[in-house]
Amino acid sequence: MSQVFSEETHRNLLARIPHCTGREVSDWLRTVEDGPCFLRFEEKVSWLRGEHNLAYGHAKAIIHEYDLRRAARRFG
Repeated sequence: MSQVFSEETHRNLLARIPHCTGREVSDWLRTVEDGPCFLRFEEKVSWLRGEHNLAYGHAKAIIHEYDLRRAARRFG
């Protein structure tokens, strides 16, 4: 998994996603879960950007959060 931003920057980006995209972060995480299975971080980001017209920073923050939560489920 790629380190995307500092933890503070990541949290700030996540907080702005609903305002900027009109959808909650939880909705975006479900979209990623239901989307195509890409192995590489940047492939996931590119898919979100292309398929859903997201800004690069927002797409990276969503994928980073998805990967963090997925890892927590696996080890939790």
